[in-house]
Amino acid sequence: METRKVQVTGGSTYTVSLPKDWATENGVSAGSIVEFHSEEDLLLLSPKDEQERSEGALDITGLEEDHELTRAVMTMYVSGFDIITLESSRITAKQRRTIRSATQGLVGLEVIEETSDRVVLQDLLDSSELSVHNAITRMRLVSLAMLADAVEALVEGDDELAQDVIERDDDVDRLWYMVSRVFRTVLRNPTSAKDIGFPRETVFDYQSAARQLERIADHSTKIARIALEVGESSEVEGEALLGLQEAAVSVPELAMDALLEDDSDEATQMANDARAMTREIDDQARTVDNEIRELDDPQRAQRLGLVVDSLSRTADYGSNIAESALQKAAPRPN
Repeated sequence: METRKVQVTGGSTYTVSLPKDWATENGVSAGSIVEFHSEEDLLLLSPKDEQERSEGALDITGLEEDHELTRAVMTMYVSGFDIITLESSRITAKQRRTIRSATQGLVGLEVIEETSDRVVLQDLLDSSELSVHNAITRMRLVSLAMLADAVEALVEGDDELAQDVIERDDDVDRLWYMVSRVFRTVLRNPTSAKDIGFPRETVFDYQSAARQLERIADHSTKIARIALEVGESSEVEGEALLGLQEAAVSVPELAMDALLEDDSDEATQMANDARAMTREIDDQARTVDNEIRELDDPQRAQRLGLVVDSLSRTADYGSNIAESALQKAAPRPN
């Protein structure tokens, strides 16, 4: 860390010199324009970005597998590029279908140009139009509803409901990628935090919570797939699994309340309560798992054991959200 002495020029103007190495590395010289970003007692300085929209290009030659190309598109999106150019000597019809499918799964991204050797995607939303608060609130509602429906589908043998849970996972993923994109944008550009309306620390806490909610949705999908395999549960199985689900989901519910609470004392109390609940749920999960292991059908017992594990992990993810809530509620150092 370098220090500089503040001087006064003209009787009223405070000036400070810039480190030469930093200026050289960032292309700052005499006549350059820099931006100042105020964050409470911090003043951040960055070179002025002359390019309003960031552009990125990616050679997709050889990316024939759907998951490879989809991941490439999502990575460019989350990295914060506003305009994404996917290039190859010849883009196949299969690649085009995969690109369009991946684009549909990302908030604000649209195909704006297609030729034989490139596809251009553009994010049509700016950061001020993306609400991280609304996104995680929506993720909370969808992911926890998915978990409840997945267990109900398992208990009732409802294949239609199980399939609906699986399809809803795309909605949670779409919001997760959006939150991740905003988070990375805020890290790179302090001005974005002002546009979004939250301090960067809060955006980090929200992104951390969103990751846990996305994992809960993944486990809900896992339970729904198991429901399609094993069929309707017995009354004893159903009662045990429903009871565990209700207990497990209470942790992320309370933790999210804590994260979104403005009163720091109230948020701290709720977060600590949520973390304390996980120990009881771990004990309950072990009890249910032991009951399931006594089933006559070992294969069914093994599949239902995975459900118990997913429900136990849900409580753990809720505890992680509670940790983020505690960090958000903690006093800021001077």
